[in-house]
Amino acid sequence: MDQIWLFLIVAAAIVIVFDFTNGFHDASNMIASVIASHAMTPLQAILVIGTFTFLGPMLGGTAVANTIGKFVTLDDLPNNLSLSLVICGLLAATVWNLFTWYRGLPSSSSHALVGGLVGAVVVSAGPEHVLWGFSQLAQGQITGVTKVLLALFISPLAGFWIGFLLQRITLYLLRAASPLINRELRGAQWFTTAGLAFSHGANDAQKSMGVLTLCLLMSGEISEFVVPFWVILVCAISITLGTLLGGWRIVRTLAFSIYKIRPLHAFNSQASSAGVIFLASMIGAPVSTTHVVSSSIMGIGAAERAKAVRWTKAKEIGITWLITIPGAGIVSIISYGVLSLTKLALI
Repeated sequence: MDQIWLFLIVAAAIVIVFDFTNGFHDASNMIASVIASHAMTPLQAILVIGTFTFLGPMLGGTAVANTIGKFVTLDDLPNNLSLSLVICGLLAATVWNLFTWYRGLPSSSSHALVGGLVGAVVVSAGPEHVLWGFSQLAQGQITGVTKVLLALFISPLAGFWIGFLLQRITLYLLRAASPLINRELRGAQWFTTAGLAFSHGANDAQKSMGVLTLCLLMSGEISEFVVPFWVILVCAISITLGTLLGGWRIVRTLAFSIYKIRPLHAFNSQASSAGVIFLASMIGAPVSTTHVVSSSIMGIGAAERAKAVRWTKAKEIGITWLITIPGAGIVSIISYGVLSLTKLALI
């Protein structure tokens, strides 16, 4: 029992660190456009985003947590082994977050977590311990890894095309407006930024909530997969603290390296991103704030002047998206190998 408690404490600590790096990583995705359009000062942006990021997991339900917490099935494994696998997956996701933050690349914390968990579980316990969801898809049910991968594929496309259409519509509606409209658009961004932050908290913090609840279930602390309130609170606090510190390296990528953002672009990007992420949260699809925000900026740029979009930077971001799951999976496998050699994981 003492060893199980040790594994649980270590897993919980890494969940909190991952949640913190998630907030740290994704803060830049939310503040980039509002800073570039001069709608808020950096301090104002951080305070608004921090507040509504905290409210998101507190009020946004647990649909995403249920998806994340149930796509690996480890209940028939020894407790210390199952917890060690989760630890390896969390370590891999955290390392990937820090690596891509250091390189200034807006990658996905969500898919780093999925890649990390799947990598360790497949290599050590076998692919049968992953809920792939392929057979359920044939029956009209979207679940497991299939649900995550579909969300990975669809959400950037949705962000791009909704941003594209919204930009075209607002350009038409405001075609006779004077430059003074920029003042109104900057003011409206207080609401769209708050909506984006709420949606981000409602989706991203739930991933950590799902993993921590899974750890509690595997250790025998709870008898069924129901997210306790204290788990919601802890994850809300940790992702908010990470958000308050921000991530200025990625701000430069999103705000200045894809398209030159003006107030209308920022407003449309925030509105379209918030809508896509909030809808995904309600249906339990763990999407990436990074993916959706980046693609919406590209869509908005393409709607106005496609040649002005820096597609080279977009290609670099796209490559990062593609390698995140396998990259995190490899890091997870290495982590499990090291753990096994140190005899901490009893196989």
